Amino acid sequence: MLSRRSALVSAAVLVAALGLSACGSSSSGGTQADPLASVSVTGTGTDKAPKVTLSKTPLSVTKTESKVVSEGTGAALTDKDLVSLNALIVSGATGKVLTSTWDATPVGLDLGSSSLFPSLKNALPGKKVGSTVVIASTPADAFGSTGNSTLGVGAKDSVVFVVDIKSVATALPSAQGTAVAPQKGLPTVSVTSGKAATITIPKGVKAPTKLIVQPLIKGDGAKVATGQTVRVTYTGVLWRNGQVFDSTASHTGDPFFEFPAGEQQVISGWDKAVVGATVGSRLLLVVPPSEGYGSAGSPPTIKGTDTLVFVVDILAAY
Repeated sequence: MLSRRSALVSAAVLVAALGLSACGSSSSGGTQADPLASVSVTGTGTDKAPKVTLSKTPLSVTKTESKVVSEGTGAALTDKDLVSLNALIVSGATGKVLTSTWDATPVGLDLGSSSLFPSLKNALPGKKVGSTVVIASTPADAFGSTGNSTLGVGAKDSVVFVVDIKSVATALPSAQGTAVAPQKGLPTVSVTSGKAATITIPKGVKAPTKLIVQPLIKGDGAKVATGQTVRVTYTGVLWRNGQVFDSTASHTGDPFFEFPAGEQQVISGWDKAVVGATVGSRLLLVVPPSEGYGSAGSPPTIKGTDTLVFVVDILAAY
């Protein structure tokens, strides 16, 4: 419901690639010489992408292997952490770099997600923040039997991931921080865990024509930065009648929503509200059409003249 458009940048391609599970099972057997012996990684520890060289191609991997190229000093990752990282993907068939987030911004991955590539899900837990890790992956542990035509990965192609672990975070269960008294004349809010928030529109009050961002709880966490992956829960209603048109409480699967902050992947009112807000905050947003879905609306529920009201809990930014 909230998506506005998709950005065709390398970081977005990588996020999409790493967020889709392979169409095969994780490899656990096979005997071969160490595939990482053919992989050289130099130039780590800088703001630039490291150089990756394969001594021979095609690189055929029958068992996914990983090693730490340079070890960081931060906390060791667990299999439930939210991690921010830079990464690049190298074709085992050609040795060419297929995509890299060093060209854009770090990306966030949920190590607890069942849809994450087995090669990353199995290799990253235990590695320390600040480390650079190289992973030689079987096709099954990466793009599976379908490959990835966008990146130019064939169904039988092994791939090499080089990952620079930037930071780690843990998602909050709900907003946490200091309560803030809202301005008078705004919608009132009642929140019950696991249910859509109750948002009551004030009677006889015209919808505001400018974006309003009213903190209800000031979170104690770090400020959300542009490009970070933000995890939220929310409920949205129409100002004209108070009708709930969307809520994470009613979503199937994960009971939260994630998006890259400030990257125009959601309506502009959300980007403006979330960037700079602190993790743990609960925000009341009043979003006029110009900051929402514009004159086209989002049929059949949201008209082009509709002002939207949201309650948003910021659970994590990574």
